[in-house]
Amino acid sequence: MNREWLEKDFYKELGVSSGASQDEIKKAYRKLARDLHPDKNPGDVKAEERFKAVSEAHAVLSDPEKRTEYDEARRLFASGGFPRGGGFSPGGGYTQGGFNDFNLGDIFGASNAGEGGLGDILGGLFNRGGGGARASSRPRRGSDVETETTLGFREAAQGVTVPLRMTSPSPCTTCHGSGAKPGTSPRVCPHCNGTGVISRNQGAFGFSEPCEDCRGTGSIIDDPCVDCHGTGIQNRTRTITVRIPPGVGDGQRIRLAGQGEAGLRGAPAGDLFVTVHVSQDKVFGRTGDDLTLVLPVSYSELVLGTTVSVPTLEGRVGVKVPAGTADGRTLRVRGRGVPKRSGGAGDLLVTVKVAVPQKLDDNATEALRSYAEAEKLGGFDPRAGWAGA
Repeated sequence: MNREWLEKDFYKELGVSSGASQDEIKKAYRKLARDLHPDKNPGDVKAEERFKAVSEAHAVLSDPEKRTEYDEARRLFASGGFPRGGGFSPGGGYTQGGFNDFNLGDIFGASNAGEGGLGDILGGLFNRGGGGARASSRPRRGSDVETETTLGFREAAQGVTVPLRMTSPSPCTTCHGSGAKPGTSPRVCPHCNGTGVISRNQGAFGFSEPCEDCRGTGSIIDDPCVDCHGTGIQNRTRTITVRIPPGVGDGQRIRLAGQGEAGLRGAPAGDLFVTVHVSQDKVFGRTGDDLTLVLPVSYSELVLGTTVSVPTLEGRVGVKVPAGTADGRTLRVRGRGVPKRSGGAGDLLVTVKVAVPQKLDDNATEALRSYAEAEKLGGFDPRAGWAGA
C-alpha cells in the first residue's frame, strides 16, 4: 500500500463517487485525460500536474485489487483503525507515541506486488501442515494501463506508427527497478530464506504469516534508492512509439505487452492497451474489410455506359459502368479494400448515383425535350407496373 494514497482522494480527482462502477471510472478518466493531455496543453504546468494526478487515480481505481486495498485502508484510517498521534517517518514507521515499528506494509504487505499481507495471513490459516503456504515473494506483474489515440480514416486502414505520450508508474531510472541504491543490491532475507512467509504448525493447522524481517518481500534492502524510496517505481511521463497495424477499426483495442505499469522491485510490467478512435473520411466509408464510396454519374453515362476513374487507398483505378446501369447499383472492384490480417484485402464497393443538373442552357434543354419525345415514342414508361399502374 502506497502511504501517499491515504492523503489523496482519487475519487475526487476523477470527479466520481466512491461507489462508481468501473465503466464510470473509465469514462471519467478518458474525458479528463483528453482535456488535460500535455500535447493539448503545451507549456501548461498546472494541466500537466493535474494530468499526472488523474493518471495516478485511474491507475489505482481501475485495478480492482488496488481499489479494494485503497478503500479498506482509507476506511480504517478514517475510523481510527490505524494508530494516531504521529506521522509517517521516511522509513514507514510512526514517529510518535511508541509506534515506530508500525507500517502499513505490516497489514497489507507490499500490496503493489502481491507480496504477503492480510490476504496471505487469512489464506494461510487453512494450509495444513505448513507445506501449502505459497512463497509470497513471488513477483506479481504490474497493472495494465489504458490509453487512447485518434487516427485518420486512411491511417487506420493502411497502418501507421504513432508516438504516445503517457504518464504512468515506470521502473525507477536511478536503481533500474531494484529498489536498492545504485552500487548495492537487495539481499535474500535470512529469516524466511527468500519466501517472504514464515510457516508454523499448531496442532492440525498450518499457519503462515508474512516475515517480519522483510515484511513479506523475501528480500531486504539495506540502502534504499533515494529517488523511489525502495519501491523500484516512479511516476514519469514517457513517449513510446506504437505501430498500429493495417485495418484497425474504430473502438478496437491494441495490446502492447510489457508497456504497462512497472512491477515492484523489478517484477514484470503489465500491458498497455491502446483504444483506437478513427475519424470519418470525406470519400470513403467502411463495411468490415470492404471500402465503400458513392460515385456521382450523369444520366447519359448510366444509359450509354462509361469508364470512370475512382480513388482507392493506393491510387486511382478505372471502374467500368455498363450501359443501362440502374441508379443506386453497387459495382465491386476486388482487392482494393482494407488490408486483412490474414493477407490480401477486402473489396472496393462503388455505388453509382445520378447527379441531376440544376440548370440547363437552351441547347441542352431542347435536346432533352427531343429525347423525352423519342422516349415516349419508343414505349418507355418509367412507372410501368408501379403502384398498380
